[in-house]
Amino acid sequence: MAATFHPIFWISLSILISNVPVSYAQNCNTYTFSNNNVYATCVTLPLLNSQLHWNYHPTNATVDVAFRHTEVSTSQWVAWALNLQGSGMVGAQALVALINSNGSVQAYTSSVSGYGTGMQPTRLSFDVPRISAVMVNGDVVIYATLVLGGGRTSFNQVWQVGPVSDGAPAIHQMGLDNRNSVGTVDFVSGQASADGGKVGGSRPRRRNIHGVLNAVSWGLMMPMGAMAARYLKVFKAANPAWFYIHVTCQASAYSIGVAGWVTGLKLGSDSVGIKYNTHRYIGIALFVLGTLQAFALLLRPKPENKYRFYWNIYHHSIGYTVIILSIINVFKGFDILDPEKKWKKAYIGMLIFLGVNAVILEAYTWVVVLKRKKDDKKTHVGNGYSLST
Repeated sequence: MAATFHPIFWISLSILISNVPVSYAQNCNTYTFSNNNVYATCVTLPLLNSQLHWNYHPTNATVDVAFRHTEVSTSQWVAWALNLQGSGMVGAQALVALINSNGSVQAYTSSVSGYGTGMQPTRLSFDVPRISAVMVNGDVVIYATLVLGGGRTSFNQVWQVGPVSDGAPAIHQMGLDNRNSVGTVDFVSGQASADGGKVGGSRPRRRNIHGVLNAVSWGLMMPMGAMAARYLKVFKAANPAWFYIHVTCQASAYSIGVAGWVTGLKLGSDSVGIKYNTHRYIGIALFVLGTLQAFALLLRPKPENKYRFYWNIYHHSIGYTVIILSIINVFKGFDILDPEKKWKKAYIGMLIFLGVNAVILEAYTWVVVLKRKKDDKKTHVGNGYSLST
């Protein structure tokens, strides 16, 4: 079973970590602002047709910024943010421009505390004494002054665009451009990067790799290995092949799962100020229980050993606990990654497929076992009768 599943793993992995498409706005150096503001530094951000312009004032640690997003229609919102503690959306301190259906533009600040945010107006962790926004020829520009303080000039940045529903910001699209519009900016050096545009070890890619490794290993291969042990060993012709299939599948799942667990620890250490406690604790529990199962294989007593009964209870209880926790944690991971719906639907479809097969095989196994017991009983009675006569 393990060997037939590996191509699915590699295909899924290659899709999720394939190169991110990049879309550019026009060169930021050639743009002239409608209010004739002039900015010493600008960068063209590689995603979502956006630019960032700024003037940094070291004497009072303030920065005047102008965030421009092109090709905007009415009933949309645009946002640019700094994340002082982590990276990505959670914890972002955002400047928001909300474009109403009548073309008017509302500018305000919003501190993003979670994925379920409605981008409501709130104060930020730093002062913003001035903020405004305009829409000119399909371009939205947010003007603001940020009081940074603390001597820090390099930050993680996030930018985004989404629809407006009933006069309030609604959830943005989940395409690759939207998901990878994160990076860094240094207001002194003038350097800016977009992690989503890098090939290799960007945070979004590492999160995708982490998700694929764990969904395939803990979430699918572990249940498949358990099914091999439960439903193949009742067939005499499958002995001892079922054991080697079971061990190969579970060992492969454990190895891939540990790799996914390690990437998760790295992601967690990089997410300063952002905690996914439940997902993290379940992941640690899975690693511990999976390691105990690996040691259990080394301590496996022979079938005739008097302790084999207790070993079976230990092995089965931990095994089913791992499967249940694995599936729960995969869905926890989906909630955190928030991928396109097709990935969650694909995983649910695979679980349904495995579940239906488990029900069918469970019923068939019981039929085989009961028939075998009945035949053995007849043989035993027949032999007893002939002996007595």
